[in-house]
Amino acid sequence: MDATLRIALLIDADNAPATKIEVVLNELSRHGIANVRRAYGNWKSAHLQKWEQMLHPHAIQPMQQFAYSIGKNASDMAIVVDAMDLLHSGQFDAFGIVSSDADFTPLVMRMRAQNMRVFGFGAQQTPKPFVNACSTFLYLDEAMSTATGTTTDAASSKPKTTAQLRQDTALVALLRGAVDSAKGDDGWAHLSPVGQYIANRASFDPRNYGYPNLSSLVEASDLFEVRKVNQVVHVRAKPANKPARKAAKKKVTFIVDPKPQ
Repeated sequence: MDATLRIALLIDADNAPATKIEVVLNELSRHGIANVRRAYGNWKSAHLQKWEQMLHPHAIQPMQQFAYSIGKNASDMAIVVDAMDLLHSGQFDAFGIVSSDADFTPLVMRMRAQNMRVFGFGAQQTPKPFVNACSTFLYLDEAMSTATGTTTDAASSKPKTTAQLRQDTALVALLRGAVDSAKGDDGWAHLSPVGQYIANRASFDPRNYGYPNLSSLVEASDLFEVRKVNQVVHVRAKPANKPARKAAKKKVTFIVDPKPQ
């Protein structure tokens, strides 16, 4: 749990599932209090009926935004304008952005430049620039309920297998780099600085891979040796498998008896 952060939650209702609002609020509650909760969209549209049902139960303020052009999402600009006003108010420590739209990437980068933490939430197809710009990004279709420790739906309950984790070259490089950075002379690294390195390096959440925490993800990858000392987890890279040496061919020397005289 962080020191209580003052969080402004801004929801792009046109690009976010209303059924996952509990996941979003539960996640933010781990870090602080969402004092501002706003959802943007054209509330006259039937498309937002599910979101409309979520507004009052979760104290979310609807922000009306008419579509000025067909096929354009006018809510994006409204969110950016409000976000900059809130940023310069000096009353917040972090932002939550719920959207799968990469157009918010410059906004997030601007917030990060102001030393703001940005918690992103969206679907698996969210473009990587937006995902990587956030401090952390949680895929809502893989999200786990932090309150119960169980997944929110059966489809997202299956963790990725060891083979699938190893096939993710970016993940493997991130884990190896973090352990290598934090290791001591004996090759062992405390998991805490490993996690800190990862947090500083990339937008990362083990729940996006189906695991509740970094420790279980590291163990499932089978790339590291894991041990606990006084409840402190240590990890060390497993030695690379050396290729089996080919059996050396024996040199056979033939001795020819001299012909009898």
